[in-house]
Amino acid sequence: MCGIAGWVDFARDLSGEHRTIDAMTDTLTPRGPDARGVWCAGHAALGHTRTSVIDLTGGVQPMTAEEDGRTIAVITYSGEVYNFRELRNELEQRGHRFRTRSDTEVVLRSYLEWGADCATRLEGMFSFGVWDVRDQSLLLVRDRFGIKPLFYSLRPDGVLFASEPKALLAHPETGTAVDLDGLREVFSTAKQPGQAVFRDQREVRPGHTLTVRPGKVVERRYWALSARPHTEDLDGTVDHVRSLLEDIVLRELVSDVPLCTTLSGGLDSSAVTALAARWQRKVNGERVRSVTTTYVGYSENFRPDDTRDTADAPYAAELARHVDADHTDIVLDTAALTDPEARKAAMTAQDMPTTVGDMDTSFYLMLRAIRQHSTVALTGETADEIFGGFRWVHDDELVRSGTFPWVANEKRQPGCANGQGRGLFDRSFLQKLDMDRYYADNYHQALAEAPHQEGEDEREHLMRSVCYVKLARWLPMLLDRSDRLAMTSGLETRVPFCDHRLVEYVYNTPWAFKTFDGREKSLLRAAVKDLLPPSVLDRRKSPYPVTQDPAYTRALHQELADLLADPNAPVLPLLDRSAADEVLRHPKDVAQDWPSRMNVEMALQFNSWLKHYGVSLEL
Repeated sequence: MCGIAGWVDFARDLSGEHRTIDAMTDTLTPRGPDARGVWCAGHAALGHTRTSVIDLTGGVQPMTAEEDGRTIAVITYSGEVYNFRELRNELEQRGHRFRTRSDTEVVLRSYLEWGADCATRLEGMFSFGVWDVRDQSLLLVRDRFGIKPLFYSLRPDGVLFASEPKALLAHPETGTAVDLDGLREVFSTAKQPGQAVFRDQREVRPGHTLTVRPGKVVERRYWALSARPHTEDLDGTVDHVRSLLEDIVLRELVSDVPLCTTLSGGLDSSAVTALAARWQRKVNGERVRSVTTTYVGYSENFRPDDTRDTADAPYAAELARHVDADHTDIVLDTAALTDPEARKAAMTAQDMPTTVGDMDTSFYLMLRAIRQHSTVALTGETADEIFGGFRWVHDDELVRSGTFPWVANEKRQPGCANGQGRGLFDRSFLQKLDMDRYYADNYHQALAEAPHQEGEDEREHLMRSVCYVKLARWLPMLLDRSDRLAMTSGLETRVPFCDHRLVEYVYNTPWAFKTFDGREKSLLRAAVKDLLPPSVLDRRKSPYPVTQDPAYTRALHQELADLLADPNAPVLPLLDRSAADEVLRHPKDVAQDWPSRMNVEMALQFNSWLKHYGVSLEL
């Protein structure tokens, strides 16, 4: 996996602009610690940092294609194309010759053969930019679900692009202004497609290409979910899901570097781990490596909260024994979670504060620890979105609330009356944000996009809509978080459940099939029931864990007191001082009240973000 950056200016010769493209590329070093390169000529400058996964010596970038001794195209690419071998064979039959074994060269040659339409032939996760020397055009491409990030900033005579906002901010002609639209993205848990946090930036939308020529920018959608009749019965559907999963996991195990799975002991990650274990034994006789995150004393002292019934570690250990995995528990303590450098790293990895608190820090620490022995990690993400795993999906009041069900669910939580992470912010600031209107507009836009089949009854129509808004507004937020927190340690995370073939198939499967046994994720459970022990198979959905150590809450409160005592803290004008003082007057030792705790964590993160990035707020 890699970091990409580029600058195109049709009014300037960028051949001598190494310093600028170097600065942009250097910000992405954590995404690619194994190699680095830049290419500058004419109106284009491209940069690349590499985490080597396939063809460790041959996939150096930016990669050029030559014809008659001259360069005709240059690519900077991040991702994995899982069908690259099949594409390579087809391209060779069409006369293309390859000098490496990398999927990068396959993507480049696919562009030379099919132009922008090459995107429709690529299966996997990817973002890339191709500078076509022949017609002086730039093509930007992002995968179907936006697994790999791709930001850009249009300039008067061209464009800047990169894997992360920090690379764009390294260009001398960009600034750190953030307006209300950007702040809504900071506080939102429903991502607006294409919207970025910093004012002058945008994201290439999932499933889209962007072509830039002198005086012309063309955005084109090359893929979208579609509604198709489902013709198989329940047994056939279960078998089809199993067949797809086996093929997907096998393809995603291809790697020239050490690989593992992240294992929570839940249905999703356990299914991936069990399938990976079976293939590893069959293909190369090796045990799969699995990794679980927990906290000191967490399993022994676990207390159920509003969304978590059980601790992960015992279930993960049982699954690991069941499939004979080479298993590791990563055990975190409060000192690690409160380490200022770790928390700063989690924030700067995403270039913004987030509303999920210690889940970011612990996730970052887990991924950093995994990178010490593995370069690739398969995860169970996306299964909840496509199979119906979240509890709020099965709450009729929430799915009929007229907004995103998870947003409606947030307001049920203690401390979230103003929305997740917004409890300590000033009322006038919140009125300017007007998140309720933002969510309403975003929700109805998403509903209007949702494809439906003819003849759906009311229940089927409703649940298909809910499935779509999860995929279109919730999932991009999770995928971006996973990529950014992993790649800041140079770790490639793969998401087998995000294969578009599986998503398309399950999206068009009737809701009654997805809940046929009266539980969540019925189809997935049935498809892998022979692979998992009964306790794991029957375990209820449990989200990513949060620490329950009261010392963590006390540490946060002390930080908040220090912030309130600092007259130079940039976040102070945005805070509700009385609400903050109330928190300090009545500290809670019940640390599992994590939604309330997020209010404190968001205020602290927001302050760090304003200082570290020198953000200019335009309210």
